Amino acid sequence: MELTAACWRPSLMSPKALENPFRENPFRPSPPGDAPFWETKTLAQMSAAEWESLCDGCGRCCLIRFEDEESGDIVPTRVACKLLDGNTCQCTRYKHRKRYVPDCIKLTPKNVNELKWMPLSCAYRRINEGRGLASWHPLISGDPKSVEAAGISMKGQTISEAALEHPDDALEYQAYDLMGDGGD
Repeated sequence: MELTAACWRPSLMSPKALENPFRENPFRPSPPGDAPFWETKTLAQMSAAEWESLCDGCGRCCLIRFEDEESGDIVPTRVACKLLDGNTCQCTRYKHRKRYVPDCIKLTPKNVNELKWMPLSCAYRRINEGRGLASWHPLISGDPKSVEAAGISMKGQTISEAALEHPDDALEYQAYDLMGDGGD
């Protein structure tokens, strides 16, 4: 099996930025009658701010997965990239992550379709597959904490790969329960 880690996580807007009524707020619902951008644009058509706002901050994309080279089956684990802060689900070195984790994969509109290991609950994957956002997504709920309330967030549920003696030890933390799409 090949060890694959993906440490992809955009920066979310700060709470202060969300309070500023003059700044575009991705958590503010669209005016009545206007369809939200994620329903009218492809991933490639989205602005950088729209793209970034799709990340729900769950941390699932930063978990270590194994891929069986023969079958292609993905084995998810609760072992997180060494850069993921398990209490906040944020990358501690996001801007310079490639310096610390050279095989970290940057998610783009061009590669989202190829990354079959991305969580089914991931907004980028859901939008790309035409499934829309889940009801617990902050852009739908209006609440950035709805991801945690829905049980999607990995906050407090991971062990860092830095704590493992050997990378293959991650197999002791298999988590097939993370394969679902989050309930809707």
